[in-house]
Amino acid sequence: MSDFLTQFGEDLKKNVPGFIAVSVAEIASGMSYYSQSVVADFDPELASAYNLEVVKAKMNAIKALNLQGQVVDNIMITLSTQMHIIDVSDNQQYFIYLAVDSTKANLGMTKSILNKYKKEIATKL
Repeated sequence: MSDFLTQFGEDLKKNVPGFIAVSVAEIASGMSYYSQSVVADFDPELASAYNLEVVKAKMNAIKALNLQGQVVDNIMITLSTQMHIIDVSDNQQYFIYLAVDSTKANLGMTKSILNKYKKEIATKL
């Protein structure tokens, strides 16, 4: 698990233009399994803790609206100079939280890399 997450983090840092921070957390407990930031005062574990509430709220909204068969795939929050992407694993047990500089990021490339890893996270954690 550790080697997988280390490789995951290094791959994102190397291949995602504008990379700021990443965290992988469990939805049920909120426990962060991995985090990394290239900005000293940006705490991805703290950001994940707050964004866990966003994920849970969306999951509760899906239940309340009786949207049977629907699951959260991803949530994107756009700030003035950053994009925050919350990508939920295929088994709905984990999420990847990624922050990027919106002036440098390539959204298509970023989502492609995240899609690769979110499938693996469901089986390797």
